[in-house]
This record gives sequence, structure tokens and C-alpha cells, in this order.
Amino acid sequence: MLSQSLIEDVLTAALSTGGDFSEIFVEDRFTNNITLRSSKIETALSGRDFGVGIRVFKGLQSVYAYTTDFSKDGLVKAAKNAAQAIKGNSVISPAPFVRESYSTLHPIQLLPQEVVKSRKIAVMKNASDMAKSYHSSISQVTVRVMDEEQNVLIANSEGKYIEDKRVRSRLAIQAVAVCGNKMETGFYGPGAHSGFEFIENLNLDLYANEAARIAVTMLDANPCPSGKFPVIIDNEFGGVIFHEACGHGLEATAVAKNNSVFANRIGERVAPEIVTYIDDGTIPNEWGSINIDDEGEKSRKNVLIENGILTGYLIDKFNSRRMGMKSTGSGRRQSFRFAPTSRMTNTYIAPGKSRPGEIIAATENGIYAKYMGGGQVNPATGDYNFAIMEAYEVKNGKIGKPLKGATLIGNGPKTLQLVDMVGNNLGHGAGMCGSLSGSIPVNVGQPMIRVSEITVGGTKGE
Repeated sequence: MLSQSLIEDVLTAALSTGGDFSEIFVEDRFTNNITLRSSKIETALSGRDFGVGIRVFKGLQSVYAYTTDFSKDGLVKAAKNAAQAIKGNSVISPAPFVRESYSTLHPIQLLPQEVVKSRKIAVMKNASDMAKSYHSSISQVTVRVMDEEQNVLIANSEGKYIEDKRVRSRLAIQAVAVCGNKMETGFYGPGAHSGFEFIENLNLDLYANEAARIAVTMLDANPCPSGKFPVIIDNEFGGVIFHEACGHGLEATAVAKNNSVFANRIGERVAPEIVTYIDDGTIPNEWGSINIDDEGEKSRKNVLIENGILTGYLIDKFNSRRMGMKSTGSGRRQSFRFAPTSRMTNTYIAPGKSRPGEIIAATENGIYAKYMGGGQVNPATGDYNFAIMEAYEVKNGKIGKPLKGATLIGNGPKTLQLVDMVGNNLGHGAGMCGSLSGSIPVNVGQPMIRVSEITVGGTKGE
């Protein structure tokens, strides 16, 4: 992507004012986005983005610059501009490069760039037809295919030199159901660190019908009561609550500045013994998986909470300096336009021993959150609120009527303490996560769990 000699010149220029570390991140990205609405192609966009990010450290000072000018003059100028913010007493030279290699954890069969659009559209039309035919109340179906190929080169003044190819594919299905003046939507969006083979091999019946089923079911939902209830949260995307309310609090971005309720608590009990919380970027072909992070560190499995005990954080290279702890391969960024920081990959609650049927049967009067929607969280406190896309009442150990307007309101660390049952049906859900270093693909996951009490905001009083 760039010659080694040019990269060495850039790293040297970045160190010219006394920095103690410099890094270059080179990115060449191809993207495709196709939208099919009501069986017609609405958009078909393809693009290519090329750029270079340059970073310099001096102790606990970090400076970042980026450019789309990849000429030698342009790159050296950007490096020197970044260096101007650094003032040091001595100038060091970059170490000789040691080219690193690895065996990919995520094999790719069909590069999206090599698949004609008509082949992608054929899958999209099948998914649209399946969802539309689910029920007469389905008035509109929108299907999107998104894929990308990202080629990166990462080198730094410590001698690291490594390249990576990341390929991701995702299919998103949204169904709208209408009955009289009532309208509801359902959504399913599976994705993978994989080529077009992932989309072509998807069980379209499952995902299309599920998106339509959610919309149709919620047409007849009753207003959700408000109050404090035991809440059963189903697997897969149900893990978004702990991703937001706890996962972000375990990232060094917050921990290193003591802006997290989990700061300085390694070794403490933060959850019941039945809870183990893991971030694992090595799971083959999962949406949030990586071979290496955006600082060139190999991906790994990081156990954050083990049997209820806080055992670790997600740490990037810069925050490892602040914390005096090693990087965990967690430095990620949206693109060359962002400096990397600590981020999640595939984060999940490990499976327990309870069967889903047992969890439901053990609940006298509660709420069952089958599919979670969007939400908000304050990382410094862990306070959150999340909408439930599909909810049900639970009465006498049985799932009852569907409920609409349900919102979960609470505090992540406190909710974590109240998990009293963990199922054995671990599942992962694909999503996008936004933070200081932009929007990145992540998986959220868990088996079905029960929380003994959460405040539920509804549309009628209890």
C-alpha cells in the first residue's frame, strides 16, 4: 500500500520534535450499499475511501492527524504537523521493521467486490417476497445489503509492521405492518466477518418471517404496565443492555480517567457467581471479530468478569500507558479519520445452566423482553433506558399477551448484580457501536437471563 522506506520517513518525521512513539495507519476501503424498498431498488451505492492516519505519543500526550494525500510530501507534511504539538528533549529513530504475519481466523470465500449486483439483488428480492407474504397486514418491506472490504497496513516506531484484510457482509430486513390506524415495525439484521457466502447461505425464511412476525404481533399488543418487575431478557441482541451499560464502563477510555463505576475494582465482586462476561474477537467469522486490532495487536479472548469477579478491562495502546497495564488487543477505529481507542468486539454473557423454559416457569409475574430496541446510557454512571421492540407479560410461569411501549430503566452495574438466572442458549446479535473512535461493527450476546427487578416504563400505570 505504501513502501517501507516511505513509511519509515513518515514515522521519523513524526518523531522529529521529541516524541517517544509514532504510528501510521493506512486504509483502503471498498463499500457497497443496496436498498430494496417495496420490491424496487431505491439506492445502489458503491465507494472507495483511501487515507492515512498518523499518531505521535510523548508520555501521556497523544496527537493525531490524517490525510488523503498519500504522496511523500503530503505524508511527511502531515507527520510534521502532528509533531508540532510535541516538545521533547531528545529525538529517537524508529526501530527496524519486523513484518508480522498470522493465520486468519475468518476465512473468506466470496469477496463482495467480485459479486455482481444482480446476484445480491436476487437474494434481497427473495427476502422481501418472503416477508411480504407472511401476512396480509404487511404493507412494506425494506431490505438492505451492506458489505465492505477494508485493507489496512499498520506500522510504528517500535518496529511493528503488519497488514490485514477485513471483509464484512450484512443483510437487514425491516417489515411494516398496518391495521387501521395502527402501524408497527419488525427488524432483523444478521451480519458476519465474512464474504457474500454468508448472505447467500442465510436461512431467509427464518429472518424474513421473523421481521414480519414481530411487526404483525405488535399490532395487537396491549399497553405495557409501568412499575418494578422481574424481567426476562432473551438471547442474542438482548445483550445490548450489558454492552451499553457495562461494556463501555469496562473500556479503558473511561476506566483510565476514573470515569467508570468499574475503575480500580479489579478483584472485586461486581455480579453474582453465575455471571461471566467476555469480549472475544477471535470467534470465527462473527460480525465483531478481528484478526488484529487497529493498532496491530492480535485479537484475543478477554474475560472481563469471571464468576462475578471483575478480572480485567479492554485496553488500547495509549491508555495502557495511563493504567500501567498491557494492551488487550482492543484498539479500534471506524477509519483513518479517527484515532483508535479501547472498544469492544464480540461481548457476551457466557451460558449458564438454566433452560429457557425453566426461567419462564420460575417467573410468577414479570415482563419478557424477546427483542430489544435502541437505548441510551451514561458510561460514567451506567444509568440506562432501553426500548423493547417485542415484549410480553409473564403470568404464573407462562408467556402471556404481547405488550407495547415497554422501556427498561435502570443502572447497569446494579442490574448486573440482580441477574438471578442465566440460560444455556447463548446467541449473538450484530450491531454498530458508536464512541470516541467512530462507529464500528460489534456483536452483543447472551443466553436468556432473568433480572430479579428492573423499573419498567410503560404506557399505563400499574
